[in-house]
Amino acid sequence: MSTSPKNLYHRRLVAEPAAKSCWICYKPSSTVLITPDQDDYFYICPGHLKDGKFAIAKDAEDLAEKKRKEDLDKEIESVKKEYEEKMKKKIDKKQKESGEKDKAESSSAEKEADEAEREKEKKLKELEGKKEPEKPKVDGPRIFELQKNFWQMRLQKKRDAEVARRNQQRLRQPGLFPSVPSNENFPGFSAYHTAAGKGSHAVSSL
Repeated sequence: MSTSPKNLYHRRLVAEPAAKSCWICYKPSSTVLITPDQDDYFYICPGHLKDGKFAIAKDAEDLAEKKRKEDLDKEIESVKKEYEEKMKKKIDKKQKESGEKDKAESSSAEKEADEAEREKEKKLKELEGKKEPEKPKVDGPRIFELQKNFWQMRLQKKRDAEVARRNQQRLRQPGLFPSVPSNENFPGFSAYHTAAGKGSHAVSSL
């Protein structure tokens, strides 16, 4: 039992020399939309993929997740930079204030530095915990659903192709058309043909 086709197409790129006519405007394009099971594909200009009347991007969630990850990375870098600057200022201040002070104060400064470092590590660990496993980088949407009219056109094209394929198979089948009758199939045909020939010969000789 065949499953019903799904209205989902993955975007692929081919080399520029392999570009073919866009399904919509017939201009050369190296962008291809193909179904996951590869039973249908067509070339399309990238501009049409931005037209909501043609197709809808279905991997918007992936793009949103990518943006969230980028924002997290920026926040992590910001936290690192903030703590590094804070520690630098604190150490500089302690050095100026302490001067020739005893080791007890120096030890206190080191303790504060350790606490600040632990606080930074804790904050970074919290941010890292929000991250998810790496996903393939996406350069714009890569999964699309065609709008109803265009999807119906693709289905009709597939149906027409299937009908043509079956017709070709029938034409190649032996016994599709009746064969020319032979003398073996019709024993009286040869005798009749001979008698008819003699009769016509007798008429012509008169």
